[in-house]
Amino acid sequence: MNRRDTKSKLIVLSLLLALGAVSLAVTRARSIRTAWQMSHSRLDNSETIKLHVRSLCEEAYHYRAAGRYEEAGPPLRDALALAEKSLGPEDVEVASVLNQLGMLDKYAGRFDEGEGAYRRALAILQKTYGPDDPRLADIYHNLGGLAHARGRYEEGEPLARRGLAMRESALGSDHRDVAADVAALAAILDGEGRRDEAERLYLRALAIFEREAGPDSYDMAVNLNNLAALYQAEGKVSEAERRLVRALKIKEKLLGPDHPEVATTLNNLALLRKSQGRLAEAEALYRRALSIFVHALDPSHPSVVACRENLAQLLKSRRDVRCCQNNRRAS
Repeated sequence: MNRRDTKSKLIVLSLLLALGAVSLAVTRARSIRTAWQMSHSRLDNSETIKLHVRSLCEEAYHYRAAGRYEEAGPPLRDALALAEKSLGPEDVEVASVLNQLGMLDKYAGRFDEGEGAYRRALAILQKTYGPDDPRLADIYHNLGGLAHARGRYEEGEPLARRGLAMRESALGSDHRDVAADVAALAAILDGEGRRDEAERLYLRALAIFEREAGPDSYDMAVNLNNLAALYQAEGKVSEAERRLVRALKIKEKLLGPDHPEVATTLNNLALLRKSQGRLAEAEALYRRALSIFVHALDPSHPSVVACRENLAQLLKSRRDVRCCQNNRRAS
């Protein structure tokens, strides 16, 4: 990558995990919804209340997974209010909902609110299970991911390492959830400029994801995008291109063409095309990415700001090229 491209902004995703107490697998979600509907008339029963809370979280999850972040908020807030009122403010179910709220706030760019939700969830789980229980690993993972999103890499590294150590001690080194922790740590180390270690961790995570989730899974797409971003920053264009194109195909297939995470990879592919001198292609990719981001996110969201700045830099470069060409013709 040539020197003038270093100011363009790559967008790197970090994985976030949901607490096991709020399972969002499709079969589990259907059983939750069915059970709650069958027992709706007995809402004073604590198990029925938990099913209602989880049903609301499931509804919010589907909105969030579709990139419809504003619509995901109301059911989560309803779930939190119900859990706090019916189960108590320090119940584990409350922590589960707070974790979901933290993830939503992170995706939506509300970082202070997200950290507050995560910290409160962590305090509940520490009080319930103790400070070293593996059930706290999700929160440490997500706090590390939030620090990464804010560019606070040194703050995020010990959080990510703690979550990884907890999970690895409980599940072993080859579990899919451990791979997610490995990938999250890799993104933070990449942000710190420790790219050799980050690359090794990305490759380790990808090997696990390919084996456990399949070659066309969401986890593969996220980490192909992130590894490609690392290679782009190192100027390894062909290595980056192959992974970005593959990540984009997987995301479009799984999420649809207008999802914010598709836009993340479009932005990064545009930056690569710019580095190759393919400016018209880069502009089209930036414009598509920005259109998706603007539709889904607040104007102040970091992804919107980064993509808008990238497009502005590209347009300036294209104007400069045309100006030079015109001057040569005139002379």
